[in-house]
Amino acid sequence: MSIDRSLGDDERVVLQTRPHVKMVFVPFLVLLLAAAGVVAALLLLPDNDSKTWLMLAIGVVALVVIVVWSLVPYLRWRTTSYTFTTRRLITRSGILTKTGRDIPLFRINDFTYERDLLDQMLGCGTIVVSDATEKAGVLLYDVPRVAEVKKQLSELLFKADDGSDDGEFPPTDPRNGRRR
Repeated sequence: MSIDRSLGDDERVVLQTRPHVKMVFVPFLVLLLAAAGVVAALLLLPDNDSKTWLMLAIGVVALVVIVVWSLVPYLRWRTTSYTFTTRRLITRSGILTKTGRDIPLFRINDFTYERDLLDQMLGCGTIVVSDATEKAGVLLYDVPRVAEVKKQLSELLFKADDGSDDGEFPPTDPRNGRRR
């Protein structure tokens, strides 16, 4: 999750995280069940000539199941990151095709969070960040320690506030010829 190469000279990382580990719980169970299925087939199938072909078919199916429902979700979780710096929110994700979005803090005009019962028990939640652009808000799914992240994001936004409500000007730019 190294993002340091893209930081500005006086920019620093305040918080960097990936989605909560709950995202890989079901893929881990699928991996265990697929492995158990292969072992059970080895032990329970009678020894005869068709066992080789049947085991090959079971192995191929198990491999496809493991790749599609275990490996891909794990890699998706592993390559997703949410980074808050002193200047912006940086999201990155993608296994083969990398996608990302950078939102300057001064453009963020609202954020909310959602937590269902499981999220409350695990201490995670989804943060919805709205900015002063035409684009849809950014959803940060399954953020661990969401209450702490929400607090840090609030503090960052108040530090980056330029005094306007529109997100039009960076904090260091003069506003429409007005004096500070």
